[in-house]
Amino acid sequence: MRQSSLFAKTSKTAPSDAVSANAALLERGAFVYKNSAGVYSYLPLGWRIIKKIADIVREEMDALGSNEMLMPALVDKKYLEATDRWGVDVGYRVRGIDEAVDAFALGWTHEEVLTEIASHHISSYRDVPFSAYQVQTKFRNEARAKSGILRGKEFIMKDMYSFHASQEDFDSFYEKTKQAYANVFARCGLDAYCTRAAGGAFTGNITHEFQVVSPVGEDVIYVCPKCRYAENKEVATVVQGDACPECKGVIEEKTAIEVGNIFPLGTKYSDAFNLKFLGEDGVKKPVIMGSYGIGISRLMGTIAEVHHDDAGLVWPASVSPFAVHLLDFTKSGDAAKNAYEALQKRGIAVLWDDRQVSPGDKLATADLLGIPVRAVISEKTGDMIEIKRRNSAEVKLGTINDLI
Repeated sequence: MRQSSLFAKTSKTAPSDAVSANAALLERGAFVYKNSAGVYSYLPLGWRIIKKIADIVREEMDALGSNEMLMPALVDKKYLEATDRWGVDVGYRVRGIDEAVDAFALGWTHEEVLTEIASHHISSYRDVPFSAYQVQTKFRNEARAKSGILRGKEFIMKDMYSFHASQEDFDSFYEKTKQAYANVFARCGLDAYCTRAAGGAFTGNITHEFQVVSPVGEDVIYVCPKCRYAENKEVATVVQGDACPECKGVIEEKTAIEVGNIFPLGTKYSDAFNLKFLGEDGVKKPVIMGSYGIGISRLMGTIAEVHHDDAGLVWPASVSPFAVHLLDFTKSGDAAKNAYEALQKRGIAVLWDDRQVSPGDKLATADLLGIPVRAVISEKTGDMIEIKRRNSAEVKLGTINDLI
């Protein structure tokens, strides 16, 4: 892509109300646009990152054998009333022009919707297990919308739900999902602790969150650096300085950002919708369920919080909007055009800064955008290309083949 074709322009100054790195850098870099508190538009560069994160998530969920689908954002009141969640304080409730009372909620989660759908497809033990997921916009009446895209009223989420005939089968899938989640976060360049936590409005069971240590995190967790045992403060049985119950290492207190969670739901939702299956013994039994969420847009914000320096963002290659940022300092642009076409022919995503601005402006913009490899073509380099990785100070000269 030619950078001159991007309608969204970068800024040298951060928004006055930006109090976190992701809020400042994502807006300065024209990755996102803040429409109102907790509500953002994803501009072309930001949307490329969202799609790459979502693709990583899809690959790991597909590897579990889960089915991707899409459910409505408008959730009928009857679904949430069945589980006494119509009146929860995080929900937005809406009504049509010709309706006297609120009849729908804007979807903040979809356990009820999929459970009701599943009741039309599950009758026998042969119909389970299965799981299904979606990548969808969610809406939550967040009173403390802050920290950029880390906490919003509207956000992009992957939510998955699983259905099982036995506790043993559920436990097995739950552990496989833990590993799939660990894979997702590692592939996104994040070190996430699998943390024991409470179930909130979803379940009364002990659940697991995936927490990334960060100064802007809103959660307090207690972790053992030695064996990675972790507990959320809400359910903690240990505090800083205690011996870890798993390995006797020393527990440390950290602030962290929650990037994902998995919930054992038991039969709470299957009981509410009379979701049962006929077992091999001829007895009808309730289906055992689980729920599994990853905040796609929150992941993007978390990556920005973890991977940046004083000059700007430093995207991991796996989620960067482009692999190479090509900077053209020449008058003719011929050499840059040739390099651009050579990279494209090899399937390498390249952003060519062909703008008519100063070299200093291009270099500063490259640091701000944080694409993993910067390639500079100038009169000084001649037939060679100046190659530099964003996360390294080393600069070297090479050919187009060296760059590739």
